[in-house]
Amino acid sequence: MTIAAALTVSATISLGRWQLSRAAQKEALQASIDAEKLKPPLTQAEFLALGKASDAMHRAVRLRGLWLTPQTVYLDNRQMHGTPGFYVLTPFALEGTEQTVMVQRGWIQRNFVDRTKLGAVETPAGIVEVTGLIEPPPSHLLELGSAAPAPVPAASAPAAAASAPASTAAAAPVAEGYSPIRQNLDLEAFRAETRLPLRTDVSLQQGGPASEGLQRDWPAPALGLERHYGYAFQWFGLSALVVILYVWFQFITPIRRSRRRARDGRF
Repeated sequence: MTIAAALTVSATISLGRWQLSRAAQKEALQASIDAEKLKPPLTQAEFLALGKASDAMHRAVRLRGLWLTPQTVYLDNRQMHGTPGFYVLTPFALEGTEQTVMVQRGWIQRNFVDRTKLGAVETPAGIVEVTGLIEPPPSHLLELGSAAPAPVPAASAPAAAASAPASTAAAAPVAEGYSPIRQNLDLEAFRAETRLPLRTDVSLQQGGPASEGLQRDWPAPALGLERHYGYAFQWFGLSALVVILYVWFQFITPIRRSRRRARDGRF
């Protein structure tokens, strides 16, 4: 019993400490993310010179280019402040390059009568400047299955759009039956679908106050700190329970039994 209790206590304490170490690692990660956000924004030239997206993840960047409005995507079942709606994403053709970045522009509330009816989103025409954070591609929700979206003609490629008038680029055609509402967006598949030279390792998360019909109170990354602290509490609690039971049954119970026998023998 002593060996079993010692092994159990040792194992549960080790597991509890491991959970605390994982929480400490994620707290350090959160601190590094916050530090990156405080750095001055990268210029477009610095962004284009990045070898790996991880070199500047969560850092602000300022880009100039053209919105490819016809390829706007609405990610369904996204919430903001507990209200269901859509995340609005639009490809952004960078000025002077043949590179496109997907921009997570903001959130709009869904129409509860007709989910296919989308709210008005204002998209500036012509060359504009966009500031946002370099973030991973949009997160995926559980998806049981969906039909493949219709392909978009190559006529909307950013190289052609950047050289054409803003009104022409904004009116770039899309394939008949194309649906902008999607459950998830895989950038690799979207690049093949639209034939845009889209960067698939990162996206841009536009910040700032609500504008253009969009809200931008983006949720913080879910690092799971509370889960690790909860698991640590459970393991330490189990360790304490084993110690209490061991002391009770190995020491307190025999003492009480011997006292009871002595009292019964006296009477």
